[in-house]
Amino acid sequence: METAFKTWELDNNVQLVDPQRDALYSYDAAEQKAIGDARPWRTDPNHFKNVRISAVALLKMVMHARSGGSIEVMGLMQGKIAGDTIIVTDAFRLPVEGTETRVNAQDEANEYMVTYLQACREQGKLENAVGWYHSHPGYGCWLSGIDVATQSTQQSFSDPFLAVVIDPDRTISAGKVEIGAFRTYPGDYKPTESNSIEGYQTIPLAKADDFGKHASRYYSLEVSHFKSSLDSHLLELLWNKYWVQTISQSPLFTNREYSSKQILDLSSKVREAATGIARAGRTPTHASAIKSMDQQLEKVLRDSYKIAGEEKTGLLAGEVKAKLFNGLGEASKEESSPAAAVPITEPVES
Repeated sequence: METAFKTWELDNNVQLVDPQRDALYSYDAAEQKAIGDARPWRTDPNHFKNVRISAVALLKMVMHARSGGSIEVMGLMQGKIAGDTIIVTDAFRLPVEGTETRVNAQDEANEYMVTYLQACREQGKLENAVGWYHSHPGYGCWLSGIDVATQSTQQSFSDPFLAVVIDPDRTISAGKVEIGAFRTYPGDYKPTESNSIEGYQTIPLAKADDFGKHASRYYSLEVSHFKSSLDSHLLELLWNKYWVQTISQSPLFTNREYSSKQILDLSSKVREAATGIARAGRTPTHASAIKSMDQQLEKVLRDSYKIAGEEKTGLLAGEVKAKLFNGLGEASKEESSPAAAVPITEPVES
């Protein structure tokens, strides 16, 4: 049990802070007010570069995202500011109306948020709301047009504020948390190419247009995780409760619907690429069009490798668990059988 729990921490690079002081959890109201008054992020749109999320906050967000299934869910994060880093110490869910493509924070959610934060302060928990999180079930960690608008509004009225996106389906398939943290640029700011979102993501065909359309309006922050001595205790208690379910489940069965959608989406991308190649074969093609087709084929190839890798990992995990538990079961039967208890010796001649 302890080995699997440590594996989860290693996969997500959860680091233990000073067990005596738990410095990242200390909160200095005067210091935070001074930072808020200085507002260095107003003069530098790329001021914030890092996010540190506590292990308990991460787990709460992932469990909330997973509980929504194919429906997006939303919550808020609490924490503080330290230089160019936003430190998230806790998170709580919001009662919002969700659909398969968006979340809507209505008056009920706003009232709940105010009441919750007030209750925290009455209990001596002074951390401010430093951001919001929501889920993208099966289509990656990025900001849609609606997400960009929501984050821009929050940064206008509640800055510093952060947007975190978690993909619960890809988390199950990959074995580590699929997470992204983002901030939007001011409306009149023109980012350089190096500031815009980089790296390759597998985006479903239906979401590709929305993904590319707004990519230059926000940037990503480096995400890392930490835990305190109290976090360690709470995580051990959770693991003792859920370890059987965690070890016995298979990502191939748990994520069967997501895997099927991935394969269906890949087939649509292959069909679209094949149509483009056939069309190019019938008409003269410019070099730029050929390059675009090559890039499209490369993305299809990457998607296929990703899906195959996830399926292979799931099959391998199933084999390992089968050999482990079947082996333990056979060993247990041998130890409990009468024949195993009586030593076999050669008959003694009288």
